[in-house]
Amino acid sequence: MTVASVSMPQELLDRIDEFADEHGYTGRSEVLREGARNLLGEFEDKQLEDRQLIGVITVLFDFETTNAEQRMMNLRHEYEGLVKSNFHNHVGDHQCMELFVLEGSLEEISAFVGKVRATKGTTTVDYSVTPVDASDAVV
Repeated sequence: MTVASVSMPQELLDRIDEFADEHGYTGRSEVLREGARNLLGEFEDKQLEDRQLIGVITVLFDFETTNAEQRMMNLRHEYEGLVKSNFHNHVGDHQCMELFVLEGSLEEISAFVGKVRATKGTTTVDYSVTPVDASDAVV
C-alpha cells in the first residue's frame, strides 16, 4: 500500500486517534481510508445523475478567528444562479451558521459543497440533496 503524508492540526489528529480507539479501528490510517472512501462516494449516486436537485447545506464556522464568513458571502455571489436562498445566524459566543438552499445538477451542487468544505475555518459542513421531481409524485 502506498504511504501518503497528510498535514493536520494536532487536535484533529488526537480526535482521529480517539475515534479509532473507541470504534475498534486498527489505527488512524484505517479511519482516514474509510473517511476518504465515504467522502469520494457521497456524490456518486447514479440515481441522482441527470436530475434537477434541491440541496440544503449547513455550515458552522468561527467568525472571530477566520475569514470564513467573507468566503461564504463570496461563494453566494459566485454561485448566484445555484443559490436560491441563504440564511445566516449567530450561534453561541463566536460561531456562525450559514444555511444555503441550492437548486441545480449533482455536479453543480457537488462543486459548491467542495468549495465550502475547502474553506479554512469551517467546523462542520452538512448537506442533503433531494430530486426536484420526487416532490411531483402524488401519493
